[in-house]
Amino acid sequence: MMRLLKHRRQKSLVPNYVILSLLVFFALAPVFVLGFNSFKNNAEVGRNPLGPPGVLHWENFSRAWTVGDFATTTRNSAILVAGTVAGVLVFGGLGAYSLARLNPVGSSWLMFYFLVVSTLPIWLYLVPLFFLWRSLGLINSLFGLTIIYVALNAPFAIFLLRSYMVQLPADFEDAARIDGANELQVFTKVVLPLAWPGFLTVGLVVALAVWGEFPLALIFVNDPDLFPVATSYFKFTTRFSRDWGLTSAAAVMMLAPVLIIFLALQRRFIEGLTQGGIKG
Repeated sequence: MMRLLKHRRQKSLVPNYVILSLLVFFALAPVFVLGFNSFKNNAEVGRNPLGPPGVLHWENFSRAWTVGDFATTTRNSAILVAGTVAGVLVFGGLGAYSLARLNPVGSSWLMFYFLVVSTLPIWLYLVPLFFLWRSLGLINSLFGLTIIYVALNAPFAIFLLRSYMVQLPADFEDAARIDGANELQVFTKVVLPLAWPGFLTVGLVVALAVWGEFPLALIFVNDPDLFPVATSYFKFTTRFSRDWGLTSAAAVMMLAPVLIIFLALQRRFIEGLTQGGIKG
């Protein structure tokens, strides 16, 4: 009887595995095709646009790296990512701790304000923001673009980190206060070590978003020496639109860092999201 029930259960899971396999195929197939084409020349891409390459053309990567000046643009994107992640974690972490533990006056209204404002598209206030940034001399500035990225990502960080901190037991914090620690010391010495999976999740999400962000960088930065990698890739594909092997190689170089980081930290990423979403 038990064997029959087990057989029926396994049989009922077959459609699930089929659907999951199809989803995995549709998700990974474009990545593999992109990787295959990055090693081909134009003639081979025309003959075989979907299959693996017959001859590996490694020179596509070196040529794309040099012609597209990806050394400069990758450095610019790294600066934007590092600055944005640091700013979001500092301001978002302190804000989340204040809302989760200090209970300031009007905290519930403040959370509602964050919820409403974070859902508004930036295009609604992009024009006044552009004129403000121009009057402040922040156009063509990585610092000015970093400020925008921090402001856009801080509400998400506060929501997730607050949900994470609410679940933490307050006994350790009370013990630290009895020992004479101030609130900043409680946050850095007690809360931060306990909530680091949430901070890691926020940092990873923000880093991936900033690395691939394109419209704002295109609007607020027009100096080629300050282009981030996404804007640089757009200009590169416009210039070499007919060289599929070269543009595919450039795309692989652009995507490789984020794929490696995500695959290395995906377990912690999922853990932070699930634990942060249990309780609000």
